[in-house]
Amino acid sequence: MSTNTAPFTVQPRLTQIAMGIKPTGFIADDVCPRIPVPSEKFIYTKFSTDEVFTIPDVRVGRTGAPNVVEFGGVDVTDSTEDYGLDDLVPNKDIKNAEGTNYDPRDAAAERTALLVKMAREKRVADLYFNLNTYAAALRTTLAGQSQWSDYANSDPVSAILTMFDSMLVRPNVGTVGRAVWTKLRMHPKVVAAVLTADRGMGGAAAAGVIQRKAVADLLELDELYVGESFANTAKKGQTAAYARLWGKHAAFMRIDKSVRDTKGGLPTFGFTAQWGDMVSGTIVNPNIGLEGGETVRVGEHVKELVPFQEVGCFFQNAVA
Repeated sequence: MSTNTAPFTVQPRLTQIAMGIKPTGFIADDVCPRIPVPSEKFIYTKFSTDEVFTIPDVRVGRTGAPNVVEFGGVDVTDSTEDYGLDDLVPNKDIKNAEGTNYDPRDAAAERTALLVKMAREKRVADLYFNLNTYAAALRTTLAGQSQWSDYANSDPVSAILTMFDSMLVRPNVGTVGRAVWTKLRMHPKVVAAVLTADRGMGGAAAAGVIQRKAVADLLELDELYVGESFANTAKKGQTAAYARLWGKHAAFMRIDKSVRDTKGGLPTFGFTAQWGDMVSGTIVNPNIGLEGGETVRVGEHVKELVPFQEVGCFFQNAVA
């Protein structure tokens, strides 16, 4: 059997298609923004709270020199990881599409890019919705009456704001799964708090459905992101079993999107180191079907990181 040694050729059109795929309900790029790095290996700063918040002596004598500061944190060397998938396109399909507006290579790039981005969505969800990602004092597991799905006994606004007040840096972004958001926006205490703040119409018996911006404003957040995506967790060949990637949890963190350097000094919870852009291209493959074909590949070099865990907080099992 012949061995395919043809090179991978990046195709600008397929790359544009792959980069342009923006699945509805995916929030990884919003909550774990991408920061370009100059090479596969890069250095980022992992912060510690005491270093960031220690105030140096800034007095300067009449003939003296200002004190020299050494910015806190530990420089960590890391590397991006390669993520990609192939799709096989027979030459027969390419020939059959000639003269039409359909190109099977374009469709393959779209489908493959969607799966690569879904895998990234899962990586970020697994990282952000993990107890060990957060400082011990800034994570809690809810159960029973404390869960926000227990409308009679829980008080999510109080729980969230109390957690915020225990943090040295207040979060500006919220990240919740759709299951949590549905319960949160209908919670009587949330509805009452928003209506009271907005129109003075609140009360213990308040009922309704609150918009996302209203809840973000109530909690003094810039954004409240809701993860919508599902994935099939069953093994190949088994009956499909769909689960939400963002589960039934909630997290709040400081995300500074003005940070453009992995060694930046501003407190930001997480980011994605990205080496180059997502790429897509083709490899001539004689082993596809009777007439050969092309392998369409989509991939990227990225690494999701949390350099400053103390500026995030987490509610595990926020709803039942």
